[in-house]
Amino acid sequence: MLSDAQHERFCQKMRNEGLPEIAIAAFSRALRFVAEGGATTIAETAIEPVDRLEHLDGLDRYEAAGREAVQHSVVIKLNGGLGTSMGLSKAKSLLEVRKGVTFLDLIARQVLAQRDAWGGELSLLLMNSFRTRDDSLAALAKYEGLARDLPLDFVQHKVPRIDIEAEAWAPVEWPSDADLEWCPPGHGDLYIALASSGMLDALRARGIRYAFVSNADNLGAVLDPRILGYMASQELPFLMEVAERTEADKKGGHLARRDGQLLLREVAQCPKEDLEAFQDVGRHRFFNTNNLWVDLDALAHALEASSEGLALPVISNEKRVSSVDDSSPRCLQLETAMGSAIECFEGAEAIVVPRVRFAPVKTTNDLLLLWSDAYDMTDDARMVPAQTADPIDRVIDLDSRYYGKIDDLSKRFASGAPSLIKCRRFSVAGDHEFGPDVSIEGDVQLVNEADEPVEVAAGSVLSGTSSD
Repeated sequence: MLSDAQHERFCQKMRNEGLPEIAIAAFSRALRFVAEGGATTIAETAIEPVDRLEHLDGLDRYEAAGREAVQHSVVIKLNGGLGTSMGLSKAKSLLEVRKGVTFLDLIARQVLAQRDAWGGELSLLLMNSFRTRDDSLAALAKYEGLARDLPLDFVQHKVPRIDIEAEAWAPVEWPSDADLEWCPPGHGDLYIALASSGMLDALRARGIRYAFVSNADNLGAVLDPRILGYMASQELPFLMEVAERTEADKKGGHLARRDGQLLLREVAQCPKEDLEAFQDVGRHRFFNTNNLWVDLDALAHALEASSEGLALPVISNEKRVSSVDDSSPRCLQLETAMGSAIECFEGAEAIVVPRVRFAPVKTTNDLLLLWSDAYDMTDDARMVPAQTADPIDRVIDLDSRYYGKIDDLSKRFASGAPSLIKCRRFSVAGDHEFGPDVSIEGDVQLVNEADEPVEVAAGSVLSGTSSD
């Protein structure tokens, strides 16, 4: 049990940081839930698989309604993440997709292109963190007229990490780096951050009712008028885009039903004994792409009914305070996922979309593929898989010791990415440096066990299986 005095220490820490009451209340709910032994897992016996859903291909009849609804819509991009796993100290969205063109450039150009095409007043909004805000807004400043009469962003909250090695749970204290006392609350913070920033009221006052939300690193996530029209016509409060799971997706969250209501179960919410069923892609067929559609009127009404925000399931993650200091205390981070809001809205639905709408960049493997000719940039600033007679599901596996960071990747592909349009699998172990105009065809494996890098000569065509 958490005493009132313990609880107040967390609340006071958040107040001292200037966090709004709704953020404090939402964290308090999660803190008490976990401290009192509330279940943060969802048993397999408590849910049922989802067998049938509407498909995007069957929604063509809603396109006209969607084009009419564009002027009442906003595109929200989650932009709070730093590219630290790839050696970047700024927003991941500031990575270059092509020479001189970043994720944020493409996002801005997509919105501007859709305004031109549909004659609407489509708005763009970033959910930044305090770490990503300044650089991101500076990068968008060159796009005149992009902001219209609304700000371009709002900022997500932060919450205290919990020291679980203390005699009684307490907020982490780490004077040598105070930032490590805090953690992001997960992207489920979206809903209350919209409200506490005043952005939810501002959007609704401007006549904006529908929000399309996606990750900034997912360039496949563009507003589709068919989905918007379907949502508006059916008066849905919440709509999730899902895709068919494959073996490659078995560790990711999946859609299910509980008592007839759709829900999202993440792997952190799966009991160990149910992991086999969780990873059965034949049983649990659909995963959340994190492309979501929200009726802002429905969201406002839900938030008016609760001072603690939406009752999102709590995810508890245990970590060390310092990832580079094994002697630092163990702590808990309490998070929520924005997709889990699907169970908070009666009448929420999901639709199946093609994989082209789910193309996130999580590693340098993904980035190299995006740099290559395996993707084309369209006139309306979309990145789409290159059209080939024989569609290929490409696998890129680069040695993280030499290619895991952006600077290392750029150094070893200083002349640009190789041609990957005919590649099925490209595996590189050890250090290699690639000259210009290299082509990878079929299944290629490169191995270098020496300390010195191997040079792949300009114009090389590597096919089949190769080794050094």
